[in-house]
This record gives sequence, structure tokens and C-alpha cells, in this order.
Amino acid sequence: MSDQRATAAGEMNQSYGFQPVGDGEKQGRVNEVFHKVAQRYDVMNDLMSAGLHRVWKNAMVAALNPPRSRAFAHLDVAGGTGDIAFRVIEASDGLAQSTVLDINGSMLEVGRDRAAKRNLLNNCTFVEANAESLPFSDRSFDAYTVAFGIRNVPHIDVALKEAFRVLKPGGRFLCLEFSEVDLPFLEQVYEAWSFKAIPPIGKLVTGDGEPYQYLVESIRKFPNQENFATMIRTAGFERVSYRNYSGGIAALHSGWKL
Repeated sequence: MSDQRATAAGEMNQSYGFQPVGDGEKQGRVNEVFHKVAQRYDVMNDLMSAGLHRVWKNAMVAALNPPRSRAFAHLDVAGGTGDIAFRVIEASDGLAQSTVLDINGSMLEVGRDRAAKRNLLNNCTFVEANAESLPFSDRSFDAYTVAFGIRNVPHIDVALKEAFRVLKPGGRFLCLEFSEVDLPFLEQVYEAWSFKAIPPIGKLVTGDGEPYQYLVESIRKFPNQENFATMIRTAGFERVSYRNYSGGIAALHSGWKL
């Protein structure tokens, strides 16, 4: 389904999955999806990745390699439930201060509860805000991460420019996202699983299959690895690279503010 993929930033803000929508309509519809799935977020990701999202997230944090000898200011965008932030804090031996930003209050509520249970509230700040208009000063963070969230942002190019703005010189951008499979046989199996199995299973598990239909469509709509890397460079980042996981089912993109 490569022909479904966006190739330019403007194509994403006018699509809700495969459905065309007006500019300004997508955000509200995406918000409703995540209000519905917030309490079953782990189930959602397990369905979307057959459980591999946990391995990929660990690899993302290993690539970030937060320092264990100094303070480290980390911003995790679209990370309401805390999955990445908690890993970064633990990988830094508790020295990292993670700001978890999400536009969806239901997701943030789940994250706060999880942080409290893990005794990490002293290392976490939870902020309800839009990735396209970050409420932070220029040069505030050492690292910006976003995992499986950038494709839900209507104006991805704007969000990338905001990421560049709030990073300190020498700061790193890391984005983990579902991407384009580069193995023909695996692509066929993954397409069948995504469109034939995930929405019905999502409905069985959560009572509503529509959010899962959007999510699998949004994955196929998101720009492929090379096109997304070009968008990151256009935002000002240098030394842009990506690494495929599981044959391209997911990809980790990296860029530096130099």
C-alpha cells in the first residue's frame, strides 16, 4: 500500500486514516480515538506490533543513552502514558528529568497514575499541550523523543520545527514510528494482520474497533523512511539517519541540533 503513503507534510493534516478531512478537523477526531483507548493503551500497542513495541522502545532508549553522571532534561511528546519517560529516567539512574507532553488529558491521567505507582513523580512533569505549539522556551531540552505519536499530529512539519526550537545546541531528536516494510513477504503478512485482524480484535478487547481501523490506516498513510528523514532535515536537523526494526515495521529516526 505504498501508494497510500503521504510524501509531503501537508498531506497528513488533511487525512484521518484514509479519509480526507478538512484542515483543522483531524486533531479533534484523533483526540477522541485516544480518549477511547487510553486505559487500554498497552493492549493497543501489543495488537499493533505483536508485542514488539516493548523491544523497540528499549532500543530507542538505548540509542538515546541518557547520561548517568549529570542532569539531563528530556521532553517526551505524545507520550502521555509515560512509557518512554520512565525508561529514560531509569536508564539515567534517576538523574533525568522528563517532561511528558500530550494533547490528550486521558492519556496523561494514565501516565500520572503509573508514575505514582513507580515512585517516579519527582522525576516527571506532565503537561497537556499541543506538539505544534510547545509551551517551553528556546533551548530548554537535551533530548526530544516521540514514540508512535508523530503520525497523529496534523502538521508534522510544524511539530518538527518546534522540536528543533526547544532543543539545546547539541540536543538530539529521536522518533520511533511504524513505517514501510521492506520485505515483500513480510509486507503481505503484516498488511493482512493489520487490516483483517487488528480492528476486529480491538473491538473484541475494548468494545470498539473504529479507533483501531484509524490507527492501522494512519500507519499506512505516514511518509516512508526516506520521506520522513527529508522532513526532519528540512526542520533544521543534521546528521539525520534512521534504523529499521523488524523489517521496517517500525523505524527509529535520529537527528541532531548542531
